[in-house]
Amino acid sequence: MNNKTNYEYLLSDLSSLKGVGIKTKNLLKKKNINNLFDLLWKLPKSYTDRSLSSKIKDLKIGEIQTVTIIPQKYNFPRIRKLPNRVLCSDETGEIDCIFFNSYEGYIKKILPLGKEITVSGKIGHFRNKYQITNPKYVSEDSSLIKQTHNKYSLTEGISEKIYNKIINQIINSLPVFNEWHSKSIISKFKNISWNSSIKELHKPENIGNYKSNFYQRLAFDEIFSTFLVNSEMRKKIRKIKKKNKVINLNKQNSIIDKLDFSLTSDQLKSLNEINKDLSSPNKMFRLLQGDVGSGKTIVSLLAAINTINSGFQVAFMAPTEILARQHFMLAKKIFPKNINSDLISGKSEYKLKKEIHKKLENNKIDIIFGTHAIFQKKVIFKKLGLIIIDEQHKFGVNQRKRLSDKGGPNCDVLLMTATPIPRTLTMTIYGDMDISIIREKPKNRKPIKTYSKLEIKIEDVLKFIKKEIKIGNQIFWVCPLIEESKKLDHSSAVKKYEYLESKFPNQVCLLHGKTDVNEKNDILNNFLNNKFKILVSTTIIEVGIDFPNANTIIIENANKFGLSQLHQLRGRVGRGDKDSTCILMFKSNLSENAKKRIKILKDTNDGFLISEEDMKLRGFGDILGFKQSGIKNFKLADPIQNSDLFLLAEKEMRRIEKSNEDISKFKPLIKLYDRADIINDIA
Repeated sequence: MNNKTNYEYLLSDLSSLKGVGIKTKNLLKKKNINNLFDLLWKLPKSYTDRSLSSKIKDLKIGEIQTVTIIPQKYNFPRIRKLPNRVLCSDETGEIDCIFFNSYEGYIKKILPLGKEITVSGKIGHFRNKYQITNPKYVSEDSSLIKQTHNKYSLTEGISEKIYNKIINQIINSLPVFNEWHSKSIISKFKNISWNSSIKELHKPENIGNYKSNFYQRLAFDEIFSTFLVNSEMRKKIRKIKKKNKVINLNKQNSIIDKLDFSLTSDQLKSLNEINKDLSSPNKMFRLLQGDVGSGKTIVSLLAAINTINSGFQVAFMAPTEILARQHFMLAKKIFPKNINSDLISGKSEYKLKKEIHKKLENNKIDIIFGTHAIFQKKVIFKKLGLIIIDEQHKFGVNQRKRLSDKGGPNCDVLLMTATPIPRTLTMTIYGDMDISIIREKPKNRKPIKTYSKLEIKIEDVLKFIKKEIKIGNQIFWVCPLIEESKKLDHSSAVKKYEYLESKFPNQVCLLHGKTDVNEKNDILNNFLNNKFKILVSTTIIEVGIDFPNANTIIIENANKFGLSQLHQLRGRVGRGDKDSTCILMFKSNLSENAKKRIKILKDTNDGFLISEEDMKLRGFGDILGFKQSGIKNFKLADPIQNSDLFLLAEKEMRRIEKSNEDISKFKPLIKLYDRADIINDIA
C-alpha cells in the first residue's frame, strides 16, 4: 500500500490500478468514477455463472457456456472481411472459435496449438458445427474462468472482463480499518466490519440483498458521515458569539394587531423560536420550512422588524426580482413609516444602485430587498444584523457557511423554503441548522379543489375558463416544454399560447425560460395588474409568486411532473379568499404510478404528506430540490427504506455530542465519504 494510510489508498487515482491506462481512466471519469473508492459503489446488476464446464457434445446453442478445448488448426483467410477461425476439439467433438477484427499474432498467443485452453462465451451453430464468436474469456488457467462473473452497468469501451478485473483488484487489496463505531452500534449489524461488508456487497449471490447486515452497515456509515459534518457545523456556528438583539414585543405586537388576518399557532411558535435566537448571544442559523401558502413571509418580516428595532440592518434575498418586489411591497404596507426600506434590482440604474450602496454603508437603509446581487462584494453594510433568504433549497452546506461568514459575527441567518420534505431528508440536508416548521394554513385560505381531465375533453376546460374570466378571475396554464419536440409527447407552451390566443383574443400572455429577464418582469406585472386573463407558462412560475386574483391553474401532461412539483405549481392559486381550482390534464395512456400521483394530489393539500408519498413513488434523488441541495446523492442509503437508520444515526450523534466524545476516530469515515472539505480541522 506504499506507506499510504488506509483511506488514502482508497482515494488513490485510478491509474494506480494495474490495467488502467489513460483511456480506461477517462472512460470511468465519464461515469463520475475518480478514485478507487468510487468504484466500490458501482454494484453488480446481475451475474453470469461460468463455473460449470461442459463437453462439446453437451453444449446448448444460444447459452453462455464454458468448455475446455485443444486448438488443432488455424484458418486465417487472406480476404480482409472474412473472420479468422481456429478449429478446436475435445474427446467428444469439434468447435470453431471465430474472431472478427483480431490479429493472427494475438490469436496464436491466446490459443496455442496442442495446448489445453478453457474458453467461455455464447454458443452458436453453423454448418453442423458448434462455434463461439469472439469469446470473452480465454485462459490456460481454467480457475480464472470457472467462477461466477459479475455483470455491471458498463461504460462504453470497457469490457465486462476488464471491469471485473479492476473491481476484484481493489477488493483483494482492501485495507483493514480500526472500527470507528461504538460496540452498541456495531452489534446492531451483527458486528460485521466495513471491510467485510464491502466484500459481501460485491458477491454475486448478494445482489439486491438490501436487508442484509452488510448492506445496512454500509448505508449507516454513509448516513452517519453526513450527520458528523452537520454536527461539526452546528458546533462551529454555536461557538460564534454575537451582540444579542433586544426584542421589543410591544412594537412587534402593534404590527400583528393591524394585520387583516390572524397568525396561526405555527406562525407564532416559529416567530418565538426566531426571536429567542435573535436575542441570544449565539449566532442564529435557522431554516423556516412551510408548505406553500402557509405564511412564512410575514413571520420573516416580523423577525426583520425586531432586528431593525434593535438597531441593525436586514438584507432580504429572493430568487426572482418579482418576488423581491412582492416582499418589498408587503413590508411597505405593514412596517411603520419611519422604517427605511429599499429595493435593488437588475433594472435599477447605475446611479440609483450607487446611491443605494452609499445609503447601506451609512446605515440610512434599514432593510434592503433584492436578488443575489445584494451580496456582491461592492455591497457593504454598516451594521448587518439579519440575512433572510427566500426559497434557497439550492443552497448547500458550503454555500450556507460562506453566507454566514459574509454577514459577520453579529449577523443572524434565516433561510426559508416552501419545499416540504420528509424528516429523514430534512435531517440530512438541513442538519447543520435549527428548524422551524409551519404546517397550518391561514384560516382564510380555502382548500384548492383538484380535478383530473382527459386532454380530449379540452372543450369542457375552455367553457370553465370562460366562466371564470367572466366573473373577473385569472388563470395559469402550465406546459412542460417551450417548443414542440418530436421525441417527447408533451404540449408546448408556445403552441398552447397560440391556441388560447385564438380562443381568447388579447387576453393571453406567454412566459418561459427563454424569456428575457426584463420582459419576464413586465409580463408578470401586467398579469398581476389584470391586463391579461390567462398566463401560459412553463414551470418557472413554480415558486413563491403571489397573484391573489389567479384562482385557477391548468397543468398539462400532469403525469410528466413529480408529485412535489405538481403541489408547488398548485400552490400558485388559492392565495386569496376565493374558491380555487387545479385541473390536471393528461392523455389516456397513464401509467400506474401516474394514476397514483394524481389520486394523492386529489386527496390531500398537505405538502409534507405529498413529499413523503412522492419519495416513495420516485425515489429520494428525484424529489424537488434534492439534486441541487448541495448534498451528493447517497450511494446506498435511502431515506424511505432506511428511515430507521437515519433515526439511529441521529440518536448516536446526540449521544456523542452530549458526552463530548472525541470524533478523531471517525477520520477515515469522514475522508472516505467526501465530507472532509468542510471540517478539515477535525479530519
